[in-house]
Amino acid sequence: MDIFERCYSFTRADEVKALGLYPYFHAIEENEGPVVSIYGKKMIMAGSNNYLGLTAHPKVKEAANKAIEKYGTGCSGSRYLTGTLDLHVELEARLAKFLETEAVLLFSTGYQTALGTISTLVQKGDYVISDKENHACIVNGAMLAKGAFAEFKRYKHNDMEDLEKVLASIPESAGKFIVSDGVFSVTGEIVNLPELIRVAHKYGARFLVDDAHSTGVIGVGGRGTASHFGVIKDTDLIMGTFSKTFASLGGFVAGPERVINYLKHTSPAIIFSASPTPASCAATLAALDILEQEPELVDKLIANADYMRKGFKQLGMNIIESQTAIVPVIVGETEKAFVFWRKLFDRGVFVNAFIPPGVPPNMSMMRTSYMATHQKEHLDKILEVFAEVGKELGII
Repeated sequence: MDIFERCYSFTRADEVKALGLYPYFHAIEENEGPVVSIYGKKMIMAGSNNYLGLTAHPKVKEAANKAIEKYGTGCSGSRYLTGTLDLHVELEARLAKFLETEAVLLFSTGYQTALGTISTLVQKGDYVISDKENHACIVNGAMLAKGAFAEFKRYKHNDMEDLEKVLASIPESAGKFIVSDGVFSVTGEIVNLPELIRVAHKYGARFLVDDAHSTGVIGVGGRGTASHFGVIKDTDLIMGTFSKTFASLGGFVAGPERVINYLKHTSPAIIFSASPTPASCAATLAALDILEQEPELVDKLIANADYMRKGFKQLGMNIIESQTAIVPVIVGETEKAFVFWRKLFDRGVFVNAFIPPGVPPNMSMMRTSYMATHQKEHLDKILEVFAEVGKELGII
């Protein structure tokens, strides 16, 4: 079989484009945070992961520019060889202090962090145990480990009883590594971390929490899921990304120094990838400065998301409850979701349309997310437009 044949026969995107309902790959021409420009039109952004609104912050942009002037545009090598800058070392130390952990290791992307950590720690005969609604980077990290003859099992979403059943079915002598999102990226729900820790300890398992949507969002001063529950000292490993709260690009894993040291010297994702760029590191450091100096931004972010949760419910919208920056509005059928998205777009509100297989059948949604820099007029306009479209399409 010609493997390109499946490419030529894939027409679903073309069909949606022909209907004028395609919600993906729209180029942003200007980005002020809560407001962006697309096709020359100003739009309220209600789908970004720029949770603290720092991508347009003057201090973050200035730090990135100064780093380029000093170091150039790239590192031209892996961390293992010629690609380590003093910026990398400084950022790792600063993050370790902020997260109250022994050590941190940087990766070039958040996605790469999951692949490079899971596939390195889990080896032949070990087991990766993953929440069924984990992000694709975790699933692919587990599949990479499976390719090296590890085992891969899943448990029901945020169901610690089912996690315990899965662990009980694994040979006691086998290595066991549980991986879960801290804040689940589709629904905004928070993992039941205290119970996960209890079950992990009972069965001698280690675990990793992905705080991509948690850092800067929940916990004391935005320190993430373990801080939110007050279990930092009991948490094995935390991974995260710089592409959301930290207004940059890159990823990290944080944990015991000996574990980080092992990953540093054995993970192919570190050894064979170019290191994070100077501008990325400098922007992240500047964003971390702001987060530490202005922790009230986290409170403003959650207040904005709570305002929207309340507003959507008052309109009669079906939402998924959480305590985070993500507020999903359930639309139902895929076709209706595409139409809903287009009507929002035409009225100047940009959100993310999530459809199967990313969500269950008949659970297509407008996945909205908020920033600390959204003002009340932005939020009220979003609610106004959702009300108009919801009534037009019979959602409310």
